[in-house]
Amino acid sequence: MPHIPLPEHLPGITGLLEYSQLTAHPIRILTQTLLRGDSTLAPAERELIATIVSHNNECKFCTAAHTAAADVLLGESETCEIMKQDIDAAPVSEKMKALLKIARQVQASGKAVTEDAIALAKERGATDLEIHDTVLIAALFCLYNRYVDGMATVAPSDPAFYKGLGQRLKDNGYNRLANGYDHLKKQTQPT
Repeated sequence: MPHIPLPEHLPGITGLLEYSQLTAHPIRILTQTLLRGDSTLAPAERELIATIVSHNNECKFCTAAHTAAADVLLGESETCEIMKQDIDAAPVSEKMKALLKIARQVQASGKAVTEDAIALAKERGATDLEIHDTVLIAALFCLYNRYVDGMATVAPSDPAFYKGLGQRLKDNGYNRLANGYDHLKKQTQPT
């Protein structure tokens, strides 16, 4: 049960963002810019970064949400599951494997990022901007993971909920829906 009253029809981060739209606004802009803005990293690759960080932070809601978004963007569900177990076995580029390892280091601690990890990413073709964005996405998702879990938000257990959320993230990105989320009150929320 959440530590403060949140909209029951909006589990996870969405309920928190609706609770305080004042603080949500800049967070949404930053997230939309990083995960859907112009980049040489595909949206699916950026969702993989969000997934690996959330998974290693053991944030159930964010892991499921960003796994679903990555799966929708990739058009398959194997990559995320493999990556969570072994980055080196994931069917992604060598550059992406290096960036995912940097993201995992950021998740542990900003000071855990090594010069060797950065050098390897550059050796595998990562640009300075891609390294920058990887670190910033990883740091942002540490914030999200701690926000979601620190407020004890609800994390539905029904995979269908996350498939719908993944599709919504693909279709709308991280912008607040124009008409809000009242339409979700009509749906039975899975537990």
